Amino acid sequence: MVYIGTVGIGLPSNTILQNEVKEMVENELFSKNRKIKRLLPVFDNALVQQRQIVVEKEWFKEEHYLAESNKLYMAYAKELALQAIDQCLLQSSDNPISYEEIDMIIFVSSTGIATPSMDTYILNERPFREEVVRMPLWGLGCAGGAIGLSRGLDWLALHTTKNALVICCELCSLTFQKSDISTSNIVGTALFGDGVSAALLIGTNSSLSDRLPEQRLMMKASHSMTKRNSTKVMGWEITNTGFEVVFSKRIPKLIRTLWQKHLEQFLLEEQIPTEEITSFIAHPGGRKVLEEMEGISGITKEKLHYSYEVLQNHGNMSSATVLYVLKKWLEAKRIKEKELAVLSALGPGFSSELLLLEWGNK
Repeated sequence: MVYIGTVGIGLPSNTILQNEVKEMVENELFSKNRKIKRLLPVFDNALVQQRQIVVEKEWFKEEHYLAESNKLYMAYAKELALQAIDQCLLQSSDNPISYEEIDMIIFVSSTGIATPSMDTYILNERPFREEVVRMPLWGLGCAGGAIGLSRGLDWLALHTTKNALVICCELCSLTFQKSDISTSNIVGTALFGDGVSAALLIGTNSSLSDRLPEQRLMMKASHSMTKRNSTKVMGWEITNTGFEVVFSKRIPKLIRTLWQKHLEQFLLEEQIPTEEITSFIAHPGGRKVLEEMEGISGITKEKLHYSYEVLQNHGNMSSATVLYVLKKWLEAKRIKEKELAVLSALGPGFSSELLLLEWGNK
């Protein structure tokens, strides 16, 4: 069993409204393509009201190559990751967590490339110990936040006196392809925003366990599933200009099949009826994803409340999004002791990651 301590976020300074994005797509970016007119309703139906991005709107009006976009990724990823980490560790001004108390850093991203990995740049900016264990994870897409937590759970289950930091950094706006008129690119433009999040994980016997907030959340178990021969469902096509997004029409159907099967199998193995799960900390991949989750074995919209809220205010920030949702649940302060939650995310592969969580008090 591993505790989730605090969650911090790195929020880009530029906020763009959904109507602004729609108008830009219609009148400036793809104005000469008739196909776009038919796709414009996706902006109205996405449930995204606004999202944050690292660049100004004018940046999207020009074609950009991978080297240029990735240089921006390197700069903003470091800046916003440090913002999220500082907020995560220093939330309590009376008793902040020191950087030296972190034993492992898990850095998750799929929207930029860095070698050495971005966590090494972060180590140079804050006084983490040089012997900190590093686990960079790339290519997991929207599932990356949940998988990062799972790998932290695995490691801390063996190293019970230690602590880990999971950082999810996704700058989706930098992957925008002006020359790509595919349906996938338009859907991605209607959904994706930029965001960074960081979660502190605390081992059962760590000295930091005494400094947890009164309302605490415990990770009890995790489970992974990857469907064979589904690599074309979701992901990137790497081109000279950067990352072209791939979305399949099969995704909603896979919620009804793969995800439901995975959830039922996981809860059966844990011997827990679905109705005992009082909250779903679900990555909001999009409106259709959340609506497909509703009604499966009694999952109500209320149990997905913060997933909808984060989607509306931030869009889909790939791996970082589920930690934004987690932060909302941690701040709710209306959860009863022993209540159970499932944290869930779907990603390329096509894959599903689930974690069983339990609320507790000191």
